[in-house]
Amino acid sequence: MKKVLPFLFFNILLVNAAFAQKVIKGVVKGEKGSPVPGATISLRGSTNHAIADNKGQFSLTTYAPLPLVLGVTSIGFAPREIEVTEQNLGALEIILTVDNRQLNEVSVTARRRNEKIQNVPIAISVVRGGVIEDAGAFNVNRVKELIPTVQLYSSNPRNTTLNIRGLGSTFGLTNDGIDPGVGFYLDGVYYARPAATTLDFVDVEQIEVLRGPQGTLFGKNTTAGALNITTRKPSFSPSATAEVSYGNYGYIQAKASVGGAIAGKLAGRIAFSGTQRDGTIYNVSSLNYVNDINNIGARAQLLYTPSERVSITLTGDASQQRPEGYAQVVAGVVKTQRADYRQFDNIIADLHYELPSRNPFDRLIDHNTTWRSGNDLGGVSLNVDAKLGGGTLTATSAWRYWHWDPSNDRDFTALPVLTLSQATSKHQQWSQEVRYAGEFSSKLSGVVGVFVIGQDLKTDPVHIEESGAAQWRFSQNSTSELWKTPGLLEGYGIRTTSRLQTLSAAVFGQLDWAITNRLHVLPGLRYNYDDKKVDFNRQTYGGLETTDPALLALKKAVYSDQAFLANTDNTNLSGQLTVSFKASNNINTYATYSTNYKPVGLNLGGLPTSDGQPMLELAEIKPEYVQHFEVGIKTTPSASSTLNLAIFNTDIRDFQTQVQTAELGVNRGYLANAEKVQVRGAELDGNIRFNDHFSLFGAVAYTDGKYKSFKNAPVPLEETGGPNTFKDISGSRLPGISKWTVTLGGEASTGGKFLGQGGRYFLALDGYYRSEFSSSSSPSPYLNVDGYALFNGRLGFRAVKGVSLFIWGRNLFNKDYFEQLLVAGGNAGHYAAVLGDPRTYGVTLRYNFSPAN
Repeated sequence: MKKVLPFLFFNILLVNAAFAQKVIKGVVKGEKGSPVPGATISLRGSTNHAIADNKGQFSLTTYAPLPLVLGVTSIGFAPREIEVTEQNLGALEIILTVDNRQLNEVSVTARRRNEKIQNVPIAISVVRGGVIEDAGAFNVNRVKELIPTVQLYSSNPRNTTLNIRGLGSTFGLTNDGIDPGVGFYLDGVYYARPAATTLDFVDVEQIEVLRGPQGTLFGKNTTAGALNITTRKPSFSPSATAEVSYGNYGYIQAKASVGGAIAGKLAGRIAFSGTQRDGTIYNVSSLNYVNDINNIGARAQLLYTPSERVSITLTGDASQQRPEGYAQVVAGVVKTQRADYRQFDNIIADLHYELPSRNPFDRLIDHNTTWRSGNDLGGVSLNVDAKLGGGTLTATSAWRYWHWDPSNDRDFTALPVLTLSQATSKHQQWSQEVRYAGEFSSKLSGVVGVFVIGQDLKTDPVHIEESGAAQWRFSQNSTSELWKTPGLLEGYGIRTTSRLQTLSAAVFGQLDWAITNRLHVLPGLRYNYDDKKVDFNRQTYGGLETTDPALLALKKAVYSDQAFLANTDNTNLSGQLTVSFKASNNINTYATYSTNYKPVGLNLGGLPTSDGQPMLELAEIKPEYVQHFEVGIKTTPSASSTLNLAIFNTDIRDFQTQVQTAELGVNRGYLANAEKVQVRGAELDGNIRFNDHFSLFGAVAYTDGKYKSFKNAPVPLEETGGPNTFKDISGSRLPGISKWTVTLGGEASTGGKFLGQGGRYFLALDGYYRSEFSSSSSPSPYLNVDGYALFNGRLGFRAVKGVSLFIWGRNLFNKDYFEQLLVAGGNAGHYAAVLGDPRTYGVTLRYNFSPAN
């Protein structure tokens, strides 16, 4: 916290930094004279805008000469344009007429200002608060079913991969030594740990998903895209919501929020969410269901508005998970190229063991090590917005923590092979971002900013992996009788202490030059500095105490000591150029070329060995360089429909990937560079509202990702034990990418009353399909996940104010499917699966209080 205080002080100094220009003031009302809060008032031909407050009042500052034209929009009202002259400059009264057929126009803040999504020359999708509220337990795993090019793979919160268009983080297993390629932002704060994506969202207003490299608009550089999440802000009007849901598998979820004025210029908001559900996998050894849900989270905000031009928001949040999960089931057994005595079925036969089931969808395990996934995240942030001239100066200071306390059964059996696998960790980050977004002249607007983040990740206090009595049979690599020595490997393990310290800083900016009202050129630049230090020390312990060189050699073949230091710093200049042309009021086109960069990676999972010595040259891997091309067209065929198309090509040099090795001591695999990777594809999305009663949305994505050159990749599982340790897999497809993904959904509704209150009865259905994909870094026919389709639905009554009640169901047809396949430690031939949830259903009761206008 000591590092944060200077930045908090810096933010407060911004409060008095505002200065006045030409100010337009007014009020927005409906036809009956009631105010229209939240209306967007935009200056035509620029990005300058204002939002009406709870009384419908607004204030907008501009450089533009009079007369000028304002555009006014609000959901449920027909848009209107009004001319501003010297006579009405400070006393505008704007009346909007109701138009229920108008498509709900989505506004986004991805370019650090409020604007219509169809006007943004970026491939961007939005999930709005209403969808989030109606979907039950909601996190990024649900987002991927609504936005086809988002992929989330999680075998536990630490080992979580968040990708967009198949790129971002290493597939399958996480290595802490590299930066995520997809940025995760919540209210302007960058979350460095992927574990944040597994928690339930608390009080979320909107989720924006930006596809493609993002480096000139956001603080942290990201090579594949960003999730820009905003929560509901404090308001001076009182509001409260309460919600409870019940479902099968003992599902219970409770949510609540309350907000309003505390004093004349001080408002607050508090929100809470808690979710519990019984497990969906049965452990026949412990006689207990595992993979349950046990989540809780809270968020509190204070808003201080010392003047109309300045707002200060202080936010604190804390979330935790305490499930008995994330257990995986054995999904299959592969015959490797090792000798017969080293095949999985022969090993377990010698140990007089059999799996509880060979059908993974029986959902049975017999694991003898407790599954635990203690996941804690939280932090505090201070955000200051000060209107300066034609824009806003924003400063965001933040400090965050992540605590990880796991226990895993990495052999996936009841045998005492790996009795401990625990990578307890603590992480802290602090960050500061200062940016200005606004209008520099009547033709020029943009964003310019600086960003600094420091991180400290360390073991807490050590990472442990320990063998049991059956380890000798899985590790046996010769017919020597010495392997049968009693107690040779029992209790033998490794304790690792490591610390990773990083400092990243950047200056970034993007301009929007309106050459004409229809033709815009948007150049952007970013300069990065990254410094990383790692201290890694792994020591063996336990097992049979002996001085026999032959027995010591056997032990060393399983685990060995490793220690290394690495210190690296890098600089990089990247950027982008976009040309946007609005062919008509209903057609917006754009073309983008961008370069991007991911800094040097440092291995933190252990290094493979060569002739018994660690390969220290793999401690550090090269930075990743990205070249990206994209063209898109956004159309609004009618006031109640949109249809958008994006086509892209991304080439990456020195692609950072996580690869699996047969060496047991290389925990969770190790990092490597693939020389060249290419991902290309096309995305089509749209929605339409036919009338007041029916709406439809859909998206389809084609994605083709391959290694153009990866000459030194580890062999796939079935080739373990063959003549080669590495393999040229150039031309093979990247893991985790389905060539086709499709989302389709819609809603039918009609007005009515329930318990004497007005609202709408509705039926909503949505479906998600993805074709098969590889679940192995080195492609294997045994580790492909079959394609699958999921269907969800909701039926009930929805009210803006008062009581809402609806029933819901997910995976309505109870589809059995894998989310991911994982090779067991040591490559004995068996592999496990992360199972998708079975059919779940329940009922939700919600009460929403808001004062009358």
